[in-house]
Amino acid sequence: MANRPQPLGVMVWVGMGALALVLALTLSPLMTIAAFGRDGFALRITDWAAIHFTLVQAFLSTVLSLAIAVPLARAVARRHFWGRRLFVALMGAPFILPVIVAVFGIISSFGHNGLIAQILRPFGVVMPEIYGLHGVVLAHMFFNLPLAARLILQAWQDVPQERVRLAQSLGLGHAAFFRHIEWQILRNTLPPAFAIIFLLCCSSFAVALILGGGPRATTIELAIYQAFRFDFDLGRAASLAAVQALLCLVLGGIALKWTRPRNPLGTGLDRPLALPRGGRIAAVSDGFVILVAGVFLILPLVRVLWLGLPHLIDLPSQVWVAALRSVVMALFATAICLCLSLHIALTLTRLKAAPYLEAICLLALVISPLALGTGWFLMLRQITNPIAWALPVTVLVNALMALPFVLRALLPALREAEASQARLATALGLQGWKRFRHAYLPRLIRPLGFGAGLAAALSMGDLGVIALFAAPDHATLPLEMMRLMGAYRMQEAQGAATVLLGLSLCLFWVFDRGGRIYA
Repeated sequence: MANRPQPLGVMVWVGMGALALVLALTLSPLMTIAAFGRDGFALRITDWAAIHFTLVQAFLSTVLSLAIAVPLARAVARRHFWGRRLFVALMGAPFILPVIVAVFGIISSFGHNGLIAQILRPFGVVMPEIYGLHGVVLAHMFFNLPLAARLILQAWQDVPQERVRLAQSLGLGHAAFFRHIEWQILRNTLPPAFAIIFLLCCSSFAVALILGGGPRATTIELAIYQAFRFDFDLGRAASLAAVQALLCLVLGGIALKWTRPRNPLGTGLDRPLALPRGGRIAAVSDGFVILVAGVFLILPLVRVLWLGLPHLIDLPSQVWVAALRSVVMALFATAICLCLSLHIALTLTRLKAAPYLEAICLLALVISPLALGTGWFLMLRQITNPIAWALPVTVLVNALMALPFVLRALLPALREAEASQARLATALGLQGWKRFRHAYLPRLIRPLGFGAGLAAALSMGDLGVIALFAAPDHATLPLEMMRLMGAYRMQEAQGAATVLLGLSLCLFWVFDRGGRIYA
């Protein structure tokens, strides 16, 4: 089972225990859902409508995101402009942005009374209401367009410069260059990107909670929340959670199958890529795509700050208490996630069955947090008051949700350290903590910092499990902001959004910057 002839050591057995714990924490709520809902899996007409809407909005969101991401990634790959690095970094910001903050910024920017509507109204143009299918699709595009563009851009940058020079020496025109070079990249990149984004859109909750609603705009996640929170129909909630889990598992299996594409153009000598830039029309079209995408991504963030900063001093005390509670919970979730992922990563580098064991950690990515929360509520309800365990369960689920991302950040660096330092460490007789401290840790500090920042930011902005069964006096900052919006205290909600945005970005920056300084 081991990859190399060396003792497995205590660390590997601890990692196997961490894997078993992740598997138990993920599967036990699903088994509880299946057992609890065994008598109530008959879905209503409204439930089938929610399934239909979930698939339709996910398909539209994914197709539109990819349709815009392809020309955007192409434009960024072949143009060098002032602020290019900042623009590429901006494309990663929506991933760590709290969903409720981003949706708030989208409403204030593109809503019926948003900034764009105010600019267009004097010209007789009236913006439609943002609530419903088009609002959900627009919000999902805001989150997933940058993700798709980054995936495609990375694939484009992997094109060997030698292939580009060969195509130019052969006199290939734009159509032939696209067919023989660019299409080969897109053919391998688009299917996994489609599967990943489709999965993320299917398991989205906060977007549907704020911009959806109503019989015609309800997703499976929102239907679970409604059945649980308003009707307290646990059988129906369990049935919907089982459907959601099955759907996500199928989509996750497809994504796992497609997310290992090989570069069809081979490797080169690592020379800087210089794609053909085309003529003046191509330059204008590339500039237009970059400008529109930049405005679309940055305008909601600017609107959140513009509307929220003046109201920070008027925030009620419960907002600041909720902010402190969210920070503490994010730090606990980050600590748990780092502890699990580090031990699991150390184990995966030593075992031949690493790909199969790694798939266990991906379960947390493909299963809805709301489904996990429902299962945990049903389990705790048999032995204690689940309301009292809302915060610990939220911390645990947040740690599990961030685990796949942190693991993907750690594994490449750890495998590189193992390949380059293991023999020297063995020759020097380094074992246990000394081996980890001197051979591995220097190469892991940077990905550890990035992973910690990512886990903290994702946990800080989570509005999932806590929305199911949180006590009124134990709300997190996203939930408190949601309550302020529901009470039409919009100025206070704007201030809370600014606080949440600032804390999320600050946590990510502190951890990521710390990893870079001490690397």
